[in-house]
Amino acid sequence: MPAFSFEKISPPVRRDPIEEADEKKPRGLIVQLLDRLSEARAKRSLRKRRSDDSQQNASDQP
Repeated sequence: MPAFSFEKISPPVRRDPIEEADEKKPRGLIVQLLDRLSEARAKRSLRKRRSDDSQQNASDQP
């Protein structure tokens, strides 16, 4: 005879997918901050790339 036994736990009850779609949580503060940082980084790299291209085009012309 085993010294202990495990209790059988039933799986969680599923909710309707329609209910979940209606409930939208607001975006977290950290996610918003990361979005702002990544957007600023993308803009900065785009500006740098454009300035590099314009400098390269200026040096190509005699």
